[in-house]
Amino acid sequence: MQISIELPDDISHQMQLQSTNISRRILELIAADSYRQGRIGAAEVRRMLDFASRWETYEFLKREKAYLVHTEDDLEQDVQAIRNVLAQK
Repeated sequence: MQISIELPDDISHQMQLQSTNISRRILELIAADSYRQGRIGAAEVRRMLDFASRWETYEFLKREKAYLVHTEDDLEQDVQAIRNVLAQK
C-alpha cells in the first residue's frame, strides 16, 4: 500500500525533516503506535521496518517507548502458567 501526505514546506523545514527520511519516520511512528495498541506484534513491526533481527526490533520499540499494556490480570495469567509448567516437572 502506498500512502501520501502533504506537509507544508515551512513546517517540514521547521521540524528539520529531510524528504529522504520523512517516509521512514512516518512508517516507524505507525509501526510503534500500532504495536502499542496491540494491533500488530513485534514480528509485524520487524517486517514493516525490515529489521535484520528481533533484537533490533526490540531496541526500536524500547527507543520509541512502545510497550504493550500488561494488566494485573495478564500478570496473574502469566504466574498461573508458570505454576502449571513447574507443577508438571
